[in-house]
Amino acid sequence: MHRMPRLFLFAAPLAAVPGRAVAAGMPQLNVHDPLLLGQVAWGAVIFAGFYMVLSRSALPRIERVLENRRTRIQNDLDIARRAKADADRASAELLSTRHEAAMHARANVQRIQDEARNAAEAYAAATNARLETEIANAENSIAASRERALSGLPEIATGTAQSLVERLIGTHDTQAVASAVERASA
Repeated sequence: MHRMPRLFLFAAPLAAVPGRAVAAGMPQLNVHDPLLLGQVAWGAVIFAGFYMVLSRSALPRIERVLENRRTRIQNDLDIARRAKADADRASAELLSTRHEAAMHARANVQRIQDEARNAAEAYAAATNARLETEIANAENSIAASRERALSGLPEIATGTAQSLVERLIGTHDTQAVASAVERASA
């Protein structure tokens, strides 16, 4: 919006330039001058010559440079896309491998726990069996000792009773003391 008024500001004085230029002495702007047509013709020839030189030599080189650059950029973009795809694939493989490793680790931990539990149960069972055997042997030993002690008890009781009777009464009757001890123990 702001450019429109400026354009009109510059257009009005430019329209008046040829008339003022001729009056002020600027012959290159006098369109009725015969030299101006020659200058315009030579300007067109020089422009056409420059255009031909540029279109045959410089512009094809510039086009090749631009095409090479465009190709290189496209190749770089393709390489970047392939690298991104490879990185995404490697990332997915890493996540998959990590997940598998975690599953194997959990399985190994569970297996080791099961082995430890089984070993502890086997050790406890072996210890229980050994202790039961030792308890049974100890009970048998105690029973045998008790039997020996009880089997020797009548003799001891008879000997003790004879000693007491002999001291108290002063008689030595072994047969009477033995029968009295047998009656008491029965």
